[in-house]
Amino acid sequence: MADLTQKWKDNQPGKVFVDQSCIACDACVLAAPKNFAMHEEDGHAFVSKQPESPEEQEACKEAMDGCPVEAIGDFGDKE
Repeated sequence: MADLTQKWKDNQPGKVFVDQSCIACDACVLAAPKNFAMHEEDGHAFVSKQPESPEEQEACKEAMDGCPVEAIGDFGDKE
C-alpha cells in the first residue's frame, strides 16, 4: 500500500500520488500517460496531472491496480 508520508514532491497536488517505493517500471505511464510521467533524473514515476474525466480516473485506477510494488495511492489530499 502506498505511503502518503513518502509521496514524491513531484506529484501534482490532489488525491492520486506516487510514493518513494516506485521502481520506475513505467507501468503507470503506459496505463495512464495523461496522468503519470517519469522523472528522468531521479528514476521514478509521479502524478503529472490529477485525473479529471471518468476516463482518466479509470486509467489511474488501472495504473494503481497494475503497480507491482503498490507505490500509487488515491487517498491523498484533495487540494
